[in-house]
Amino acid sequence: MIFMAAPYHAQLPLAATEKWKDGVWDVEAFRHGSMSLLYFAPQHTDYQTPHSQDELYFILEGSGVIEIEGQRHAFAPGSAIFVGAGQCHQFVGDLAGIRMWAVFYGPTGGERDR
Repeated sequence: MIFMAAPYHAQLPLAATEKWKDGVWDVEAFRHGSMSLLYFAPQHTDYQTPHSQDELYFILEGSGVIEIEGQRHAFAPGSAIFVGAGQCHQFVGDLAGIRMWAVFYGPTGGERDR
């Protein structure tokens, strides 16, 4: 299967929620077993909380900073970002123009090194 960002971007934002006061800026594109693929284009403030699965972000457009467990990391188009299950993380600063795929996968609590 091939997934193009444009159709998903056109669906955003979804209605605001108590948690995402500026609207929901992600939409699920695909699910298979424990894996889900989301298109994510955060605007204004990223209200994320830790997730129960490991996740990967693939940056399509824009650049910025993600804070993971208190450490800041710069990213740009073409970057891949790993966030382990349960880790505190948030995209910070000016989020306008940032577009990415987010992949959640694996068991609750995340994969473990073998």
